[in-house]
Amino acid sequence: MESNKAQEKLEVVLKEWTSTSVGRREFLIYVPTLLALTACASKTSNRNREGDNSGQKTQMTYEDEKRMTAEVLPQMKKEYPAVKNPEMQKYISDLGQKIVQANKLHQNPYSYNFTVVDVNYVNAFALPAGTVFVTAPLIAMADSEAELAGVIGHEIGHIKARHTAERMDKAKKEQKKSLIYGGIGGVLGAAAGFGLGRALCKPKDNECLAKASLYGAAAGAGGGLLIQKYAFMANSREDEMEADRIGFRTAVAAGYHKDDIGTFFEKLLMMEKSSKKNQGNALLASLADALSTHPPSDERVKQMKEMANAEPNRSNFIKTTKNFEKFQAEAKKMGENSKPKS
Repeated sequence: MESNKAQEKLEVVLKEWTSTSVGRREFLIYVPTLLALTACASKTSNRNREGDNSGQKTQMTYEDEKRMTAEVLPQMKKEYPAVKNPEMQKYISDLGQKIVQANKLHQNPYSYNFTVVDVNYVNAFALPAGTVFVTAPLIAMADSEAELAGVIGHEIGHIKARHTAERMDKAKKEQKKSLIYGGIGGVLGAAAGFGLGRALCKPKDNECLAKASLYGAAAGAGGGLLIQKYAFMANSREDEMEADRIGFRTAVAAGYHKDDIGTFFEKLLMMEKSSKKNQGNALLASLADALSTHPPSDERVKQMKEMANAEPNRSNFIKTTKNFEKFQAEAKKMGENSKPKS
């Protein structure tokens, strides 16, 4: 089987798998296992470098990150179309740029941009080199501008700390021959096909498993399976903890209330715990992406509370604004309009 045909078949499988929030969540949960099939497991440490990238090991340059984002951005824009509301776009851009400017991040080394995307689930994510997407339902779910600033600051944290570049470079070095470097994701060979088969195929469906392995092997021979669109979102515990710290400090520097910046992730933790008791809840289903790409934990919530308690009180903090209230209401209205009519 030709490599490009095999890769096309595998990409069709991936597209079907990630077409729903539940499928995306399963995929994101499976990504670390998938990588483990083709790369040695890395030891984790209690990293506390505060976003200054001290001790970070990557051969990727800033230009490499910009190139990767340029390669994947056209497809991402198809998957995540921008909300057709110029005022809302200006609001989220102004909010993001306020955080960027307050922390002297403009052209240091990236040029940041922020877009509200029109999908029906809660999430925010960042591409390397400064591109941040926020879904309209996330704006609707936030309770204050300070809370929204905390989410945007968190995404800036992933960019500033170069988490995607670090993971890709580490995977490249560990895999050596089986993991081929390219694009925005990891390129996996026969083991990836087998791994996908185990995840996608029904128990004891040997024919399905054989096909997945065959496609993976054929694709791996000439370039591999591109795990795209979602793999770069799956951050490690350390990445999430570091992005939280950067997000908190960047939002505080922009003048936002220290006690409200981290409350969105506390909210996610509460909903994650509720999801285990109530799998049929529609709101929780819409949160599947956020709960996967930014897995909440007691540890993360504890860290944010400790940082808020240690931060001095200020008299001129920002909790929320009229603009936030306006666009939160518009985002909620968009969500109501997207619901199927009974």
